[in-house]
Amino acid sequence: MSKLALYEKNPAVRIVTGACPHDCPDTCSWQIAVDKKSERALDIWGRADHPVTQGTLCGKVDRYLERVYHADRLTHPLRRVGPKGSGRFERISWREALAEIAARLQGIINEWGPEAVLPYAYAGTMGFLQQHGISNRFFQQMGASRLAYTICSEAGFEGYLYTIGSTIGIEPEDYAHARLILIWGSNTLTSNLHLWPFIQDARKQGARVIVIDPARTRTARAADEWLPIRPGTDGALALGMMHEIVNADLHDKEYVAAHTVGFEQLAERLQEWPPQRAARITGIPAERIRELARDYAATRPAAIRVNYGLQRHYGGGMAMRNITCLPALIGAWREQGGGIQLSVSGQLRHLEKSGLERPDLLAGRIPRTINMNRLGDALSLDRTRLAASHYAPRPVDRKPAPDDAGPPVKALIVYNSNPAAVAPDQSSVQAGLAREDLFTVVLEHFQTDTADYADYLLPATTQAEHWDLQRMYGHHFLALNRPAIPTVGAARPNSAIFRGLAQAMGYTDSGFYEDDETILRNFIEAQHHPLYETVTWEALLEKGFVRLNLPQPYLPFAEGNFPTPSGKCEFYSERMAQDGYDPLPTYTPPKSEEGGTRSEEKENGSVQAEQDPHSLACISPPAHSFLNSSFSHLERFRGREREPLLWIHPHDASVRRIEEGAWLRVWNELGEVELTARVTEEIMAGTVLAPGIWWNKHSPDGRNVNQLTPQDETDMGASASFYDVRVFVEPA
Repeated sequence: MSKLALYEKNPAVRIVTGACPHDCPDTCSWQIAVDKKSERALDIWGRADHPVTQGTLCGKVDRYLERVYHADRLTHPLRRVGPKGSGRFERISWREALAEIAARLQGIINEWGPEAVLPYAYAGTMGFLQQHGISNRFFQQMGASRLAYTICSEAGFEGYLYTIGSTIGIEPEDYAHARLILIWGSNTLTSNLHLWPFIQDARKQGARVIVIDPARTRTARAADEWLPIRPGTDGALALGMMHEIVNADLHDKEYVAAHTVGFEQLAERLQEWPPQRAARITGIPAERIRELARDYAATRPAAIRVNYGLQRHYGGGMAMRNITCLPALIGAWREQGGGIQLSVSGQLRHLEKSGLERPDLLAGRIPRTINMNRLGDALSLDRTRLAASHYAPRPVDRKPAPDDAGPPVKALIVYNSNPAAVAPDQSSVQAGLAREDLFTVVLEHFQTDTADYADYLLPATTQAEHWDLQRMYGHHFLALNRPAIPTVGAARPNSAIFRGLAQAMGYTDSGFYEDDETILRNFIEAQHHPLYETVTWEALLEKGFVRLNLPQPYLPFAEGNFPTPSGKCEFYSERMAQDGYDPLPTYTPPKSEEGGTRSEEKENGSVQAEQDPHSLACISPPAHSFLNSSFSHLERFRGREREPLLWIHPHDASVRRIEEGAWLRVWNELGEVELTARVTEEIMAGTVLAPGIWWNKHSPDGRNVNQLTPQDETDMGASASFYDVRVFVEPA
């Protein structure tokens, strides 16, 4: 008997539909059983009638109620009483907290101006309301510095957008129709679980699944083939594949002629990229590159699933651009199950959000924008570093001179994020957070590494306790989240906290006095684009989720109609040329392989010839039981992961006299961390892998792998380069 069937027959229980808030493409629809008398949640499960959720939740969210009722939940406002970073607080009332915070912020604004206040947030929740809805109203009314949300996906998005115009792609359900699936830089069974059943359906019909990844992940072990690739070299593989497809005359001439621009220039560029050259860079044999290219061109339908890991290096934007050219080159978009998906969030570009976020409150002001990846620089009192923290996503953009960088950051308001654990260059971030003159407010569920540095710590509600509308980026269903239980303790939704702060600051706009349900209803009713005709407040209340108004099957580019300036897939992009890029696909090596383009022709295949021969490439994808730094504080999930590890190939371990289970010192010019060796052939030689993200306070040496990651920016979008790292490893 299903959980729904079990509980819906019980008159003492009510069932509330909601949606998972976390940063995952699955955006699952869930149901919570609540005891009517005690108003306590009893159980949680996935909606069986949701076409993607299909009744299951991942191993993390299936235990979400442990998070809601955990003994360590923050339930009352707290004020710091110990030194910065000590994590010592005293309980105060909401009235005291809001009044004191407002007074401190107003004092900073009076002395330094509103740009001295910096919000720092990301995807602790992906709901329109609790993520940025009311907080944007608050910071725009204030005129605070803006934050560029670059820590995850901007490089890949930019490369994708230059090529096909929008982050639109295959629906997950349509992977079931593919006959060849390339899972490229994505660990589906960890980070996109609900795509896997559709891939399995395809395999039952004879599809082959190939995983391209530096590590033999859970997904690679479950696939038909693992194709190991050196980190940051995916763009070279795509160029080698395209060379073979074009030179073997396997491209779809009709589709290319009708729906692309720049093929002749692309074909000329590809002559520089025979598979032999790509092989020397990627570590994949030339003959295997030829076979892969021929199979991809000949198998119909052919699908690619790419994810964000492969673009977290200096050349990440160009790598994604190169891969995104492939479906148009072979005409894969023509068929159901053919094409590519990075994200489908491009469908949200038609949303009318001005009524929700109220940009009019800026009243014509244009505050500076800080790149969230450079938080360490932003919090420095060195004006050169402050200038470097400004957002400049394209080569044609320029950062200000130090004297023009604006005021130092004097107040930091953190919500939906844990930068002390997740931001690059951890030592710099912690040094900034430890500044006695930095006023810091943190909204949180638990006392994270970042919370330890707060002056005021404000308890936020979990998804079980508030209203929201969940954005999606892996499928086409918007979902309404209804509060299932009363708030735990004195916790408040982000929306209520920012409303309270606005009122304490004396802001009188009516937008700071609306309740959450009214705000969401008005947001839905403000949508007039045909894409949202099916998304009504009544439909969301009735079912909990609604599919966007798209045809089924949805073949976005079967007849071209790309949302690019030309209306076609742009192998040659004039917009890229104007923005300062090479307008054609090319290879941009990682910064950590700065000798790569010069050493690639060496017959031994090494792209490390000009690096210290003792250094290794390091990547740090999510651990299976964690989601960024979420869940890593819960005992159940820490127990599953056991301890912070470093995967290292037997060859690399042998020359360093490292044995399985050994305690390791891992370091570079930024810092060091101690990890436990996992000696395995499931990682390429020359590469190590540190699953993350562990909280510092739960790591044996009080540090995590972001001690080693740089604040460097990618080629496009000024995104994070978490996988563009070189490290040294030795027994501790």
